[in-house]
Amino acid sequence: MHSRRTPRGIRTGATLLAAALLVAGCSSGSSTSTASSQAEEAAALMPLPRSTPAELTRYYEQKPAWRDCGAPGFQCATLTAPLDYAEPSAGDVRLAVARKKATGPGKRLGSLLVNPGGPGGSAIGYLQAYAGIGYPADVRARYDMVAVDPRGVARSEPVECLDGPEMDAYTRTDVTPDDAKETDALVAAYKKFAEGCGADAPRLLRHVSTVEAARDMDIVRAALGDDKLHYVGASYGTFLGATYAGLFPDRTGRLVLDGAMDPSLSPRRLNLEQTEGFDTAFTAFAKDCVRQSDCPLGDAGTTPEQAGKNLKAFFDDLDARPIPTGDADGRRLTESLATMGVIAAMYDEGAWQQLRESLTSAMRENDGAGLLFLSDSYYERDAEGEYTNLMFANAAVNCLDLPPAFASPDEVRQALPDFEKASPVFGEGLAWASLNCAYWPVEATGEPRRIEAKGAAPIVVVGTTRDPATPYRWAEALAGQLSSARLLTYDGDGHTAYGRGSACIDSAINTYLIAGTPPKDGKRCS
Repeated sequence: MHSRRTPRGIRTGATLLAAALLVAGCSSGSSTSTASSQAEEAAALMPLPRSTPAELTRYYEQKPAWRDCGAPGFQCATLTAPLDYAEPSAGDVRLAVARKKATGPGKRLGSLLVNPGGPGGSAIGYLQAYAGIGYPADVRARYDMVAVDPRGVARSEPVECLDGPEMDAYTRTDVTPDDAKETDALVAAYKKFAEGCGADAPRLLRHVSTVEAARDMDIVRAALGDDKLHYVGASYGTFLGATYAGLFPDRTGRLVLDGAMDPSLSPRRLNLEQTEGFDTAFTAFAKDCVRQSDCPLGDAGTTPEQAGKNLKAFFDDLDARPIPTGDADGRRLTESLATMGVIAAMYDEGAWQQLRESLTSAMRENDGAGLLFLSDSYYERDAEGEYTNLMFANAAVNCLDLPPAFASPDEVRQALPDFEKASPVFGEGLAWASLNCAYWPVEATGEPRRIEAKGAAPIVVVGTTRDPATPYRWAEALAGQLSSARLLTYDGDGHTAYGRGSACIDSAINTYLIAGTPPKDGKRCS
């Protein structure tokens, strides 16, 4: 969980779009009241016993051996957690942890863990590239800034599935199949991806769930010497943070959940609502685009609906005739790569000009380089053709956390009308993209859960009204579930709100983190 992907590429960090690709959703209607009834039907996540089981004592008593790493001021360490919490003697998993110590002045408030989302985004990469140097100075002065890559992610025993050339082929796969042959090719691609993951980490793949990652964070909390966990999570990171609060409400400190996910939704419902979110974001982009003199989707008299039809026609042309990109590896811009490039730019309105220019080059000049660059940034592909493990970890976590959204191509076809209604531009592709978990080599262990975290300290839940990847209604839903939630709303575009230019949002969150005073429930900013 688009998640992502917390965005990556366009913004520093990880992606949430992966949730769009890997968590499916389908249902008729999309009202908040329907979502509320689903939350009531979902079972509640129950807290764990307050006392630490004896068999886990050795993990909780670890002391990190810090060493300098990365940029000046950053330190790294390795901790261990049980591979299987139900059977701690079955082996360990190594967790990579990094920190940047509080700079002062002022009394140190403890550790502040950060997670950029995904699932699959590297928290350590996010800390070193942004949070450890870009968070407000007052926050960095009072907290040790800390990150742990969740199990299976980046530096913490990363799941690997395909090599670079295989991933290139995978990302080009047609996700809007027109006939049986193309459908078979898509299914074969999903099976190859899943088989690669299973062959790489057959044991770990059964133990990369969000619940296990949240339990790992409690071990990290103890190793850091903190009585409470203070945490800022974005996108999928809100699900991870909320899960921690549900399991350990008495150990929950100051939690900020920015770009919130709704843990009570079925996988089908989740992806359908996210598809609607991308359509909302595209409508905002289209309105802005047609006001510009160089918009390739239309002029000032063009409606967002017509702009969407123009973009979809361009995608259809690429489906039949991919265009050159000048790529050193000879890759051409396919429909799937172009679609991902457009989706990547939906995460941040600051990328709209770049997207407009890239679309102009592709649609008017037959040059797909700009959209390919956006797509590569989304997939975290470097200039040498190598990929991070973002997409591998994303699938591994998502396919374990929830049952498959669709069991067969026939089920996808039946759901297509709902998806295409949710987004005429992206709906078909996002519906088919959610089929991959049907072929996953291990069965899901999770299910939709309502998270109440009764007894937890105030938790700040942040929602952006035109967020593409985590629709605003999800923030409303999560805030309605958490017993101590304070809903903070940003009336704006893009994915997440903290640190994106709203002085109102930043001030409310900084005051909460430093003084412990949460914003008034229902506070709105623009």
